[in-house]
Amino acid sequence: MQHKIFKIVPAQSRITWIGRKVTGSHDGTIDLKDGELILSNGNLAGGSFIADTTSIKVLDIADPATNEQMTGHLASEDFFSIQKYPEAKLDIISVKEKQVDANLTIRGITHRVNFEALIETNETFLTASARVVVDRTKYEMKFRSGNFFQNLGDTLIYNDFDLIITLTAKAA
Repeated sequence: MQHKIFKIVPAQSRITWIGRKVTGSHDGTIDLKDGELILSNGNLAGGSFIADTTSIKVLDIADPATNEQMTGHLASEDFFSIQKYPEAKLDIISVKEKQVDANLTIRGITHRVNFEALIETNETFLTASARVVVDRTKYEMKFRSGNFFQNLGDTLIYNDFDLIITLTAKAA
């Protein structure tokens, strides 16, 4: 069994987030700090990466003041609580064909997630992409959740948000 480690190149990798509410959606990015992916006989077998939650950005709001307000709210206790939890982490537990089971840690809370990953590789580089659906309420992000508050009307924010992950890694 041949194992090969690929170190993630943060500058060439990206996490895009999409959050939805009754009246629309918002999207943005979170930077990667570090990580690696492990191939066994050419197939994804493991790995982990760390995201820098302090880097969260909102991309769909053009007005600077509104953008700053939204970014600040995402950084606050209502959402990512970046002062206490400046990092989030994903640890791959197992891979069966394209299906990945992993532990996702946000705000110091870990839950299992499952998603499909697409991998392309050559001797030098690896690219991986995945869409991970996250229930924010499992990570104590309850702000305007219909599970915890009633009569929210059009201010309701849906519990699930998407992380679209695109990783570029270089053979170690």
